[in-house]
Amino acid sequence: MAVNYREFQKLNLPVIEQEMLAKWNENQAFEQSVSLRSEAPSFVFYEGPPSANGMPGIHHVISRTLKDLVCRYKTMRGYQVNRKAGWDTHGLPIELGVEKELGITKEDIGKKISVEEYNHKCREAVMRYKDKWDDLTKKMGYWVDLNDPYITFDNNYVETLWYLLSKLYEKGLLYESVSIQPYSPAAGTGLSSHELNQPGTYKMVKDTSAVVMFKAVRDEKSEFLFKAIEEAERQTPNAERATAHSPLTAHHSPFFMAWTTTPWTLPSNLGLTVGDRITYVLVQTFNPYTHLPINVVLAKDLLGKYFKPEAENSGFEEYKEGDKVLPWKILAEFKGAQIEGCRYEQLLPFEANSIESIKALTPNAKPWRVLLGDFVTTEDGTGIVHTAPDFGADDFRVGSKYNLGFFTGVNKYGKLEKLVLVDRQGKFVDGLGEFSNRYVKNYKDDKEYVDVNVDICVKLKKENRAFKIEKYEHNYPHCWRTDKPVLYYPLDAWFIKTTALKDRLVALNKTINWKPKSTGEGRFGNWLENMVDWNLSRSRFWGTPLPVWKTEDGNEEVCIGSAIQLKEEAAKADKALGTNNAKLLNNLDLHKPYVDEIILVSASGKPMKRIPDLIDVWFDSGAMPYAQWGLDHEKLKAGDPFPFKQPFNKNYPADFIAEGVDQTRGWFYTLHTIAGLLFDSVAYKTCVSNGLVLDKNGNKMSKRLGNVVDPFKTIEQYGADATRWYLITNASPWENMKFDLEGIKEVQRKFFGTLYNTYQFFALYANVDGFSFKEAYIPLEQRPEIDRWILSSLNTLIKKVTEYMDDYEPTQAGRAIEEFMDEHLSNWYVRLCRRRFWKGEYEHDKVCAYQTLYECLETVLMLMAPISPFFSDALFQNLNAVTGRHTVASVHHTDYPVSNPAVLDASLEERMQLAQDISSLVLSLRKTAKLKVRQPLQRVLVPVLNKHMKAQIERIEDLVKSEVNVKEIEYLTEDNGFIKKKIKPNYTVLGKKLGAKMKPVAAALAAFTQEDISKLEKDGSISLEIESEPLILQTNEVEITSEDIPGWMVANKDALTVALDVTVTPELVSEGNARELVNRIQKIRKDSGFELTDRILVKVTEHQELNQSIAQFNNYICTEILADKLELVPELPDGTEIEVNDIPLKVFVTKKA
Repeated sequence: MAVNYREFQKLNLPVIEQEMLAKWNENQAFEQSVSLRSEAPSFVFYEGPPSANGMPGIHHVISRTLKDLVCRYKTMRGYQVNRKAGWDTHGLPIELGVEKELGITKEDIGKKISVEEYNHKCREAVMRYKDKWDDLTKKMGYWVDLNDPYITFDNNYVETLWYLLSKLYEKGLLYESVSIQPYSPAAGTGLSSHELNQPGTYKMVKDTSAVVMFKAVRDEKSEFLFKAIEEAERQTPNAERATAHSPLTAHHSPFFMAWTTTPWTLPSNLGLTVGDRITYVLVQTFNPYTHLPINVVLAKDLLGKYFKPEAENSGFEEYKEGDKVLPWKILAEFKGAQIEGCRYEQLLPFEANSIESIKALTPNAKPWRVLLGDFVTTEDGTGIVHTAPDFGADDFRVGSKYNLGFFTGVNKYGKLEKLVLVDRQGKFVDGLGEFSNRYVKNYKDDKEYVDVNVDICVKLKKENRAFKIEKYEHNYPHCWRTDKPVLYYPLDAWFIKTTALKDRLVALNKTINWKPKSTGEGRFGNWLENMVDWNLSRSRFWGTPLPVWKTEDGNEEVCIGSAIQLKEEAAKADKALGTNNAKLLNNLDLHKPYVDEIILVSASGKPMKRIPDLIDVWFDSGAMPYAQWGLDHEKLKAGDPFPFKQPFNKNYPADFIAEGVDQTRGWFYTLHTIAGLLFDSVAYKTCVSNGLVLDKNGNKMSKRLGNVVDPFKTIEQYGADATRWYLITNASPWENMKFDLEGIKEVQRKFFGTLYNTYQFFALYANVDGFSFKEAYIPLEQRPEIDRWILSSLNTLIKKVTEYMDDYEPTQAGRAIEEFMDEHLSNWYVRLCRRRFWKGEYEHDKVCAYQTLYECLETVLMLMAPISPFFSDALFQNLNAVTGRHTVASVHHTDYPVSNPAVLDASLEERMQLAQDISSLVLSLRKTAKLKVRQPLQRVLVPVLNKHMKAQIERIEDLVKSEVNVKEIEYLTEDNGFIKKKIKPNYTVLGKKLGAKMKPVAAALAAFTQEDISKLEKDGSISLEIESEPLILQTNEVEITSEDIPGWMVANKDALTVALDVTVTPELVSEGNARELVNRIQKIRKDSGFELTDRILVKVTEHQELNQSIAQFNNYICTEILADKLELVPELPDGTEIEVNDIPLKVFVTKKA
């Protein structure tokens, strides 16, 4: 056992952390923290799997710090906390990275490179930065089992996913359907709703928008529109009717006017949708581009978007080309229901979208008609919706209802099939004239790209079919991985029927403890309320294959639930069909292309092939509570409902998970959905979602802006502890954080520097005195009041921190530790007790001081250990190496401190807080007045609110006088007329609460009397009536200040006010000089390297202004500096030059022999 406490040369957190990492590794500290609790109850934690194909960032450090501190805390609270690491290894991020690396696109896979080779490249890429991730994990002190991680591409993992999918299939919750889904041409796959709603996927873009005119066909339904035009013509005077600008001299047909922000969808138009109860009007006017007279139909409520009120019913004769104001006149008014079924001419007819193309497979189809839909509004556009069933969910639904049909074409096998006019690369198909094979968006980042949407609008302008073309700024969805615009596209896909159990998923969510609560109730809760079925299919290569095999006619299918079942079904096929599956099944990799080669047999004897789809990668991570263990085939055969390799109930659900807020519609959602659908359970009981990490100016970090913070460099330079402490205490985890390296420096200096200095102080004196806590523990009642106070405060701190940590409020816990360390332990207890450690005799009082300070240090280290694992353990081991108070090797193996009610003394804590507050206020006034603390002052006035307050202050009066160096404290009653107070709103706090009511509240406060202010201070709140409504104001919602008085300075904090007499008399100056001299000689002692207990002899040169002070306070000076003799001499040739309040002196100090 070490004899001495380790004393550091300087505070160097990175060096200390390297030492601790080596110790932890050598002693297997993490493994021990788990094994030591083998008999303890479990606290279940799930690690959200990162992808190791990219470098970790500073935002990963905050989420991992959160996870680590909770797991460490729960371990110290007596739980066994297993932490299995995981890797997310499938999906778009990996595939797109490999494509970029190989210089290929999706279309090249299977042509320029085989699927087998491509997937091999993906498998290599997923772990490219694993070593970097592991390095950061270790360096930041994140304890997680890296030796046995779950890996989502592992066969056991994939097999478990198949099992879960088969259970969804059995429940009727997995189905196939054609529907309009978000599709990423750049990635070549469909997307789920939660992928489409990841943060940043919706971007403000400027697109070409068009108000387009569809020419009505005259028939029985539309006859009333034509007649209205003809009636208007008859009522027009002959002279006007004959003018070239008459709206009736040409184009007698009405046009239905529709608005779109996607002109590329216009060749696919099959209908126009109106609202049955919306009022529409037929309007005479002119086309602003061709200047031809036209008659248009639009919603009455939207007339103002296109026509000026002053131009109604006038100006037709005067209108000429170039006029910006269009004359207009309403010819008819009607409800949308009246034009249901009206036909119109196809807007952009080509070979590929001809009527023959539609009738080929849907002979009874009725395209190009007016339809009714409940999704039509008059908020924007024209009140008539251009309907292209291939490119919108509402369009698809209404198109199916009205049998609009679909376009057809001949596939590569010569078979007629449905044709979508835009292919899956995002470009038009052949047969569309000048638009054939052109991309509808610039998916290839082609610098020469010509916007096809503009060209379509130019064509419509020329053909008198465009009424208004303009750039329109709107929010448009983009692919979460390629950052390119998505299309809404008809996809034959497999879905999980989440909507079937929506109410149950909503109800389960209400049982989860969300931090912050608003995320669970708002962002996540709203998402569940508006959920759609989960699009599971992905048309990619590297991922979990959807385990569904189908016959060619699509009439029979099977969903495989395990590798064993696959082998059994494959063997049946070999026997029935003569296939050779057996050769494929040895060491089968459950990925493409291998599983695609296996042929199964249906119940009727037909061959079945696996459908080509993969599953959404988010299902991989959402299934980790089950797939991380893999399937137990014995349990599976026995029909166990939880056939996993680890005891299910011991590992499910998680007690706690934490990730970034972006996972609200990612991992949090998929975990919750799978658990609810399959097990009628939550997947996690508590979820902490941390906010974004921004740069110091509040901007998102990006390589382009050059504001990305390198976590490795940050930890290497400042240390993981300082980084972790800063990330946790700077702001609540769920708030967006402005990351500033200056903040880490301040944490280093202020918190860790204070802790370091306090430890160094203890170690220095404890080593001198040989204190090793071998004496019997001194009972509390036998210790001085200052010791009883700090131990009471310590136990109050334990209680607070425990409550905060139990409530997943680590920010508040860290700040409470900081406050105790700085304000109570270092700047109050240690400073007031220095003499107890300095004095020579090793007796009862000194032992009390040592035991008290040791207990405070040890406890603080244990409290802070979850947040700051390295430095806390280093100091704990240094202390314990001498005292042996703990049998465990690490602070992380100890039990978390428990508050002892018997030690708590609320009255004493209140009293000492008054002493600290009064001292702080007086010292702040001294600083303002530029009066050093060593300069004595005569008195302080304290108004007291009641007898209890006065009694408390009287008991600490001597302490306060000593601290602030005043001679006396006088008490005033609350109704004294000496101190005048003012009150005003705390605008920062009240502004959010009151808004527009701030002004009358400010007026009410301005009218407060001194009695009103005193009442508020005494009661802590006051009731007002503002605009006939009651309002309760708390003390923290106002600012109370005091007016200064000549010769005095006044300050206050909450209900406490102090007035300081700043008059300095000659007598006070003399004493101040003596104190300054003590300070200078103490510095000389230190610089000379004297021991703390060395006695000295001092000579000081005479000076007229100081001789009297030195003579008067000779005994005081000698006592303070441990001098046996202090002489005044005329000269000191070898003396050290000093200044005392700008007076030059020389001092000679020698150690007594």
